[in-house]
Amino acid sequence: MTGAPTEGHHAAHTWHEARQRAFDVATPIPPGPVPLRSALGRTLASNALALQDMPHYASSAMDGWAVNGSGPWILSEPGQRLAPHQASPIVTGGLIPPGAKAVLRSESGVISTDDDGLPILALGGTAKPGEPRNGQHIRKAAEEAAEGDILLKAGTLLNPAHVALAALAGLDHLEVLGKPLVRFLLTGSEVIAQGVPQPGQVRDTFGPQLGAVVELLGGIAGEQLRVGDSYEEWVAALQDTEPLPGEPETEAPADVVITTGGTGRSGTDHFRKAVAELGGRLLIDGIAMRPGHPAVLAELPDGRFVLGLPGNPLAAMMALFTVGSPLLAALGNGQLQDVAEVPCGAMIDADPGRTRLMPFTLVYGLASPAQHTGPGMMRGLAGADGVMVVPPHGVQLGELVPAFALPWGKPLPAPKSAEDKPRKATVRPQKKSPSGPVDWSALDA
Repeated sequence: MTGAPTEGHHAAHTWHEARQRAFDVATPIPPGPVPLRSALGRTLASNALALQDMPHYASSAMDGWAVNGSGPWILSEPGQRLAPHQASPIVTGGLIPPGAKAVLRSESGVISTDDDGLPILALGGTAKPGEPRNGQHIRKAAEEAAEGDILLKAGTLLNPAHVALAALAGLDHLEVLGKPLVRFLLTGSEVIAQGVPQPGQVRDTFGPQLGAVVELLGGIAGEQLRVGDSYEEWVAALQDTEPLPGEPETEAPADVVITTGGTGRSGTDHFRKAVAELGGRLLIDGIAMRPGHPAVLAELPDGRFVLGLPGNPLAAMMALFTVGSPLLAALGNGQLQDVAEVPCGAMIDADPGRTRLMPFTLVYGLASPAQHTGPGMMRGLAGADGVMVVPPHGVQLGELVPAFALPWGKPLPAPKSAEDKPRKATVRPQKKSPSGPVDWSALDA
């Protein structure tokens, strides 16, 4: 368990320390099989092989007739072995009968009768001389892959075409890298889920978007549970409850539980006490940053991580980016995101002892601090291009400042080097001409 925060607004961990610790405490989740419907966007852990030849039988590529030899052909019942000069009807994808050498397209044949009045098949319509050639319009067995061929290599980020290929190969599951399942514990008796809030009420900003952000950060969004503000409700909600006998298990056990609110130190904040009663330990207990300094990360005896976000929406998002992002990356076999740099478009005064996370917009390549960025506001973040990580000593105008992109936004542009900056025009001194126009040829572009 970490030490208690120091006096004032200083906390046990700096922003960089908290971020690194959240990454270091987690062990990657082992690979495992998932159904094809759940494999999209996952990373393949082992090669996917063809279970049999693809296709596993020779089939027709056209509607028409399976034929043996040259025409005209005597018509036979579908599916029977064809002797020379025999044919039988077939549809696209149909099994090529024994003895068939090719498929004649329906538009290339006509049914007529022979001298005895029996039906025969002859070339006609759009048929070309020599049609059909041996093997024409037949999809051969193993044309796409042979049994045991590697269809998808380990490390592939699975897209819809990959999943369809796996289904075509007869696979029901794919072995993928582990990914953390996250459940949400949303608190606050004053929170309403719809409508215009009255004085003393606030709208739920977490329910509609927190799961989506977790998905962008590499987690799997699980169920949401809303509880009141009592201590008993907190403890009950954090317990790892197993389904009763006969009850269906709706989800696998969570790897991470994210809570909202209750991370302060007042008598109505129950996060720490509830974790302690369940035998858990605190890994991060406050961060020297704002907004979001009351963020807490704990681990329960069953191995679940519990990330406590502050109740204010912007503060919660900054805490989620700081602690939740590296935690989910580590659990999901990912890497700690690099912190970029952007040139600051304003002078930001020092705030000794804590890092400030400031949403910004890019204006002519400079990071301009956004307006409306109070802990309870979301307007500034909604229009931001990224978040500046302003160090305690402040930032000068034009100085490079650490920053990170938003999970739903574009990557931050790399700062221009001295070589990339355009040269200023220079004029070389010229001797004055006694007469005539001025010579501007020395003006460099």
